[in-house]
Amino acid sequence: MVTRRTAVIGALHGEAPARRAGGGGARSRTEIEHADGTVTPLWTDDWRRLRPGDASLIDRCSGPTLDVGSGPGRLAVALAERGVPTLGIDAAPHAVRIARSAGSLTLLRDVFSRVPGTGRWTFVLLADGNIGIGGDPSALLRRVAELLAPRGQALVEAEPPGRELRRERVRFRHSRGCGQQAGDWFPWARLGVDQLSGIAAEAGLPVAETWSCGGRWFVTLAKVVES
Repeated sequence: MVTRRTAVIGALHGEAPARRAGGGGARSRTEIEHADGTVTPLWTDDWRRLRPGDASLIDRCSGPTLDVGSGPGRLAVALAERGVPTLGIDAAPHAVRIARSAGSLTLLRDVFSRVPGTGRWTFVLLADGNIGIGGDPSALLRRVAELLAPRGQALVEAEPPGRELRRERVRFRHSRGCGQQAGDWFPWARLGVDQLSGIAAEAGLPVAETWSCGGRWFVTLAKVVES
């Protein structure tokens, strides 16, 4: 079913290629609207181009990798080009189509549904704030632990230290010219990297490393091997 959320995501992902092709046209603005009325600008300059900090994630993936919330597939494509077996999953149909057209092996799939290779992934990526998927980082990390192989690792992007866990409802809002399109409200969560340790440990994924690169913050969570 195509909701207003996926329709807006489709518009966002479809715009960057049009601009590169010289489409020009009216200026556009994309934001995440929060239920309290505040807005956060969304990075949409080029959905396929690697961002500052991406290389630090890619360099750490040396085995089969699952990219959760892979969007148009920039990380999955970069890993595949290095010869790393990679699968992307995303719940937005248009994003999946773009990822596939870029050469990424990507499935239209919710992370909480059936995912191929469950229990056998060496790495799971949660980049671009995807730790917020579903609005419950605890439930998401428990699911990630199920997806990982023994001694597997989750590479997670979060907000800078000092940001408390915040559960909320948000939606995408896209303006172009005089028109505006808004998606459906959906649950999301945000938290700083220093807030992840307790949540991750409860999920059996204690923090093994914290780093910052390109103005972004990341943690490596290592799956506990039960004796």
